[in-house]
This record gives sequence, C-alpha cells and structure tokens, in this order.
Amino acid sequence: MNTTLLQTPLPGLLIVQIEYFQDERGFFIEPWNKRDFKRAGLDVDFVQEGHSSSQNRVLRGLHYQDSTAPMGKLIRCTKGSIFDVVVDIRSHSPTFGQHFTTVLEENNKLLLYVPSGFAHGFLTTSPIAEVQYKQTGYYTPRAEGTIMWNDPQLHIPWPIHKEPILSARDQHGTKFNIYRDDPAF
Repeated sequence: MNTTLLQTPLPGLLIVQIEYFQDERGFFIEPWNKRDFKRAGLDVDFVQEGHSSSQNRVLRGLHYQDSTAPMGKLIRCTKGSIFDVVVDIRSHSPTFGQHFTTVLEENNKLLLYVPSGFAHGFLTTSPIAEVQYKQTGYYTPRAEGTIMWNDPQLHIPWPIHKEPILSARDQHGTKFNIYRDDPAF
C-alpha cells in the first residue's frame, strides 16, 4: 500500500498518510510496513509499542525523553479522536519553542511521526480514544520530562471548554522558559 510523508512546518515532524482498502465489510490498513516507509523516505526501527485508552477531556503531555534515551514515536488514534500537539524542544532548531497541532482520529487514519527532540501531548476529544505508539527507544524514567501543557509562552490553542483531566505528573510540568536545555537535540 502507498505511504506518503507530509512535512509539517517543524522540520522532521511528519504526517503519514497510508493508502487503505475499504468496502462494505469495513477496512484494511497496514499502519506500519518498514519497506513502504523506507521507500517513502522514513527509515526507522521500532523497539517498543504502547497503547493507551483515555476518556473525554483527558490531556496527556507534553512529554519527552532527553538525549540520554532519545525516543521517536509513530502515533495513531485507532478509536475516537484526539487533538494532538507537538512542541519543538531542539534548542538549535530554527523552530525551537514552536508547536504543531493536528487531529488524529479513527476516521481519518492519519499517523504522526514525532522524532526525538520534540515534546508530545494530546487531548481526547471523543467519549473514549485509543492511541497506539510505536517507539524507536525504550521508555526510560530517568530521561523523561514534562513541559507544562498550558504554558502561556507556547500559545497552544487547546480546544478546552472545561478543565482537562490530568495525571499528577502532567499537573506539575516544567515551564518552557526553564526547560533544561538539551544541547544534544
């Protein structure tokens, strides 16, 4: 099946469109095919996969792993919909501190490739959302960080009408202006 990579305004951050087959029975998609991704221009190896389920208004993020345990992610929403946010935390990048947002949902079947050097988060915008992540690195607690989801410096237009549901970790994110610069990014 044809895989197309669409560059976003943040260099390295890609929207992935995958051709899929659909008829009266349902659909079939190959969300990961190493050969097709390589042919499209993305040659990565995944070592771990995560799968989360979240109720409406759950906000996860903005999470990252530093350069001691870098991790890229291929993200897809397999049930429901999410408002997905990525922030460039590569201090030498011309887009450092800028964000990109998109909607991932079961109906549009888009994927998002987030390389290391970015913080990632999402807000569930449907009653339930399931999100799957293929990861290029292993989860490493000592390398993880969280940037405050609602930091006014980032100007993220979260579509929130009520307070989001946050984990303890996400309630205590670091302000972006005191984010520990990681020169390896």
